[in-house]
Amino acid sequence: MKVTLLVDGTGVPKISTSVPFLDHMLVLMSKHGFFDLEITATGDTEVDFHHTVEDVGICLGRAFREALNGYEGIARYGGSRVPMNEALAQVDIDLCGRAHLVYNADLGKDRVGEFDTELAREFFHSFSENAKATLHISLNYGTNAHHCIEAMFKALGRALDEATRPDPRIDGALSTKGTLT
Repeated sequence: MKVTLLVDGTGVPKISTSVPFLDHMLVLMSKHGFFDLEITATGDTEVDFHHTVEDVGICLGRAFREALNGYEGIARYGGSRVPMNEALAQVDIDLCGRAHLVYNADLGKDRVGEFDTELAREFFHSFSENAKATLHISLNYGTNAHHCIEAMFKALGRALDEATRPDPRIDGALSTKGTLT
């Protein structure tokens, strides 16, 4: 797997994971988060998409953690509410050095095309664990599982954009402890 990330980019994605629906979601996340993202991944997709989705989440989380160098000089917190037709999702993130996922999303369907909808949670869990971020995702409502997942990925992109913005007032990490681990 290869992941290249420019956090302060312009939203240019180049994604090929062998999981078409995940590719679509990562393109949206990159575009709406204004980070340049290149991912090339292959996996045992002839079995199912689980391992590939999980591995992409792991590698992308690590890429953010490494790119942000101890989360020094950035806003740290970000949040976004994104509507997608009938769906509304909210994502809040704390780039704090502590991994935790709260995922409140009843998608109502097991699949979007060939994509198991439970894999959306798997991606977000792997991402938060490896970014060492606290991540809260809430699907307020929605009836189309594609739109619901799309709103969550777009909201994550926007929340990451907000949380990773440099702030010249911050010396080191935004923490009374002086470090985020």
